[in-house]
Amino acid sequence: MVQPMERVPGVIRTVSSQEVYRNPWLSLREDVVERPDGSRGIYSVVDRPDYAVVIAAEDGGFHLVEQYRYPIQGRYWEFPQGSFPQGRAGTPEELARAELAEETGVTAASWTPLGSLFGWHGASGQAFTAFLATGLSRGVPRREHEEQDMRQRWVSRAEFEEMIRDGSIRDDSTVAAYFLLLMHERG
Repeated sequence: MVQPMERVPGVIRTVSSQEVYRNPWLSLREDVVERPDGSRGIYSVVDRPDYAVVIAAEDGGFHLVEQYRYPIQGRYWEFPQGSFPQGRAGTPEELARAELAEETGVTAASWTPLGSLFGWHGASGQAFTAFLATGLSRGVPRREHEEQDMRQRWVSRAEFEEMIRDGSIRDDSTVAAYFLLLMHERG
């Protein structure tokens, strides 16, 4: 349980916190908060582990994965990404290496961190770190059971951008990671 904090002007203060749900992938807590004007309310927070997003780049394009996403009832393309399973931990780069190999079978000789962003900061503190992976070698994917329907393919940069425009890519983490790559390339 979160302990009540000293009142700081202009900051929402947590009065109490209670976990209301937990499964192996997330927990949901309900916090009673006090706003700067002294009024109280409830804030729901989803706690999930941080994740990594990997831009595996070669030959002017990227390796993507596609899988069925149950909450949105559709299949969309995205950069390989994920979090450590419950009970495992490591650095963001170790996570990125593991996710790329697991989902695509690809390994990389060079890893460049591009930045970290919050994925859903209005309801969760979960963040992701984006990496550029280069010097790629092919291998065999080692997908988790939940990823059994996953597909993968390489697309050119022009095709990638068209996929964003036509809605084949709708994952915000993928688009944000691509923007971090563009900023990295511009120096």
